[in-house]
Amino acid sequence: MPSTAASSGCEGAGREPMSPVEKAFATGLSRELSPAWDRFVTVYGALIAVGVVAASILGKPGLYVLTAIFLGAMLVLVFVTIGTSVETAEKRVPLYDLGLAALSVACGIYFGLNADYVSNRISLLDLLTPSDVFFGASFLLLTLEASRRTTGIGLTGFVVLILLYNLFGDGLPGALGHGPIDHQHFLDLMVFTTEGIFGAPLRVAATFAFLFVLFGALLNATGAGAFFFNLAAAFTGRAPGGPAKIGVVSSGLFGTISGNPVADVVTTGSVTIPMMKKLGYPAALAGGIEVAASTGGSLAPPVLGAAAFIMAEFTGIPYAEIAIAATIPALLYYVSIYAQVHLRALSLGLRGLDSGDIPTVGDSLLKGWFFLFPIAVLCVGIVLELSATLTALISIAACLITTPFAGQGILPLRLVFEALGETARRMAAVTGACAAAGLVVGALTMTGLATKFGHLVLLLTASDLFLSLVVTAVITILFGLGLPTSASYILTAVLVAPVLTKLGLSLLAAHMFILYYAVLSNVTPPVAVAAYAASAIAQANPLYVALSACRLCLVAFIVPFSFAYGEALLLEGSWTSILLSTLTATLGVLLLAAAVEGHYRRPLERPARLLLFLAGLAFFVPHYFGPLGGIGLAGLAWCVSPGLRAGLRLRFAGDT
Repeated sequence: MPSTAASSGCEGAGREPMSPVEKAFATGLSRELSPAWDRFVTVYGALIAVGVVAASILGKPGLYVLTAIFLGAMLVLVFVTIGTSVETAEKRVPLYDLGLAALSVACGIYFGLNADYVSNRISLLDLLTPSDVFFGASFLLLTLEASRRTTGIGLTGFVVLILLYNLFGDGLPGALGHGPIDHQHFLDLMVFTTEGIFGAPLRVAATFAFLFVLFGALLNATGAGAFFFNLAAAFTGRAPGGPAKIGVVSSGLFGTISGNPVADVVTTGSVTIPMMKKLGYPAALAGGIEVAASTGGSLAPPVLGAAAFIMAEFTGIPYAEIAIAATIPALLYYVSIYAQVHLRALSLGLRGLDSGDIPTVGDSLLKGWFFLFPIAVLCVGIVLELSATLTALISIAACLITTPFAGQGILPLRLVFEALGETARRMAAVTGACAAAGLVVGALTMTGLATKFGHLVLLLTASDLFLSLVVTAVITILFGLGLPTSASYILTAVLVAPVLTKLGLSLLAAHMFILYYAVLSNVTPPVAVAAYAASAIAQANPLYVALSACRLCLVAFIVPFSFAYGEALLLEGSWTSILLSTLTATLGVLLLAAAVEGHYRRPLERPARLLLFLAGLAFFVPHYFGPLGGIGLAGLAWCVSPGLRAGLRLRFAGDT
């Protein structure tokens, strides 16, 4: 199975030809490896996964050694599985990539063997040896090339720009300048400390983020994906637009354990998108529904994705607190998508599936109730505030325990190896991005540029919270164009999060705001990686798929502003305020869905849609005058809209 890590950069079947600009910013093309190379990658990736699990259980080696060895090992996967450009698709691995892979292994071995020396040396006082300089510089350059292949020129160009600023920024005049930094000083902090490549982002990727991805892969290998699909079909398949609702529910369920929008699109979308098209959904809409539903998995507990684990590491907030705080916003997100899908189905006259094609709820649960056990274990571990590593390990063990109930006996070794290997492949792109982002974090810290950038944002926005939030959202999405969610989150968190906390936001609200927009970069044109994955299945233009997804994701663009001004939606505050905020936000979601779709059992006129849209926004305002204004605007919409009045009469008459 070829990796999807860099597939967004390629021209797949059914995609529009890429423009020169798109090609310049595209990632390398995942190689269609020969059977022999594919077996090697699977076994090699499985060995990496086994090593990560063993290190997590035994607690050895230390984090610095672990991340150094992990990076060296994962870079091999990057150079073997991903070509140098969008037009490179050899089945054979060229000699130059074998050379880069060998150098990656050598760097990992060097740092592993010299771990004690690196740990005990005094940074900036003990001079680097020629061997240190060679292997340190090699690791840095290999990381940049891996970043270019897995994330494109966007992040890599930004990293190179920041590194050049570190080396030559002392010549700049005024506040932009900094003290002299020679190459020894630069290389020392970037590679031989935990402030650069081997910083928090890579540590997270090498530990519990890897384990949670492995948990999702193993659970899917046991057959849980089919169970989630059947359960979703049993609940929603008969309703109008049943296939789309199955896609929303099943992708949401699968996304809660995968935390990876692209992987979710490929896994569940291969079934739901063709089903939607068969029953009359336009191709771009079918792809957009799948993308929107899959993207929500990175915002829904219990597993929000790698960026949430990095958030926990950056902020010191327990992951359990982050996961619990994300619950209500995630529910609002999926209520919004479901409501829009329902209204669109009514407006297009789309029917549900035939009863004979749908399993019953009881039958689905009877055949697959045991798949809920690993998820329950995961949720209990989070609620009990066990460490992320321990929670992931016991959840993995729970996956293996369920396999006899699935009729497979002990999970076959082949499926285990495939799951282990697939985990390593998925994490290859994340590893390259996290290592490169670590360089940015270290460089910004070394020069103090992050503080200067924060002062610039405050100057541009005149210290106004709303304008600062808008600037933060725009910066996060711009960083996220073509970048993994983790990289987008890290860059914005370092540069802008201190500004938001300085303006009065809590640490949780500030970083959750950034996390939301980092996740939304997966669906934001022009480079929406999840949309590219769905477009290949839907045989539709990826831009139209992305636009459809953005329309369905509308609430996700609004909710962060709501919890920035009032944290009740993050379960902060009294139960009364939490309940009222949830109810008013739910009303806002439903009004926005009707406004966007222009339909409520009857077509709605444009003035009514505008009034309903404004009313929906008002219900998100976390003060009493917001909902009062929303009620007034909704009442005015009722007065001016015959279509809305007719739809309400049908609603109360029980006619669909």
